[in-house]
Amino acid sequence: MTEKLYWNDAYAKEFSAKITKINGNEVVLDKTLFYPTGGGQPNDTGKIIYNGSEYMVVDVKSNDDEIIHVLDRNLDAHVGDTINGVIDWDRRYKLMRLHSAIHLIDGILENKYKSSMITGGQIYEDRARIDIDMQELNKEKAEELISEANKVAKEGHEIQARFIPRDEALKIEGLARTETGRELIKKLDVVRVVEIKGLDMQSDGGTHVKNTNEIGTIKLSKFENKGKHSKRIEIILED
Repeated sequence: MTEKLYWNDAYAKEFSAKITKINGNEVVLDKTLFYPTGGGQPNDTGKIIYNGSEYMVVDVKSNDDEIIHVLDRNLDAHVGDTINGVIDWDRRYKLMRLHSAIHLIDGILENKYKSSMITGGQIYEDRARIDIDMQELNKEKAEELISEANKVAKEGHEIQARFIPRDEALKIEGLARTETGRELIKKLDVVRVVEIKGLDMQSDGGTHVKNTNEIGTIKLSKFENKGKHSKRIEIILED
């Protein structure tokens, strides 16, 4: 089992850990700051330092309770050895800001229309895509939505993560916005929730900024009509 250090402190950049498994260029550690691809958020990148040599972390994957770090070459080390890890902070922070921006937009949709409308999304290093089930949404209304999100972001709402028991989570309406998410909650003993104070609360395993004022200015970079109900917006962030 790999301890997820990024759940405790998404702003930490360096850590030390012991190797628990090693298979060529794939390494499992007892704890890590590297976020694995999942939930629409890409994996972290960075480097692992061992015995004076640097190995680039090019991919990070989750396999049950283990997190697998894929390196640029085979790691000449042994189980039980200690390594130092350093994440690419610039990349991580961009992803955190974009992830929080999606939650902010989702929260506004949930509060304004009283139903979950985001059906999917994907975060990239320089932008994010959001799929919305909303027949009346057009580019003009999308611009209004982004304008409202920017107004709320500048209000400076705290963003906090915590764990709650499964039974408590199942009683909270809208905590999971997809059927897949609702089914996942049923399988967990404890559920991690991310809350934008005064606006939104969702089950979520990703990394986020501490306050909405860190998000920056959200810009609508693309609007697509994908069908009668399905609309797609793409956002970028400006400092």
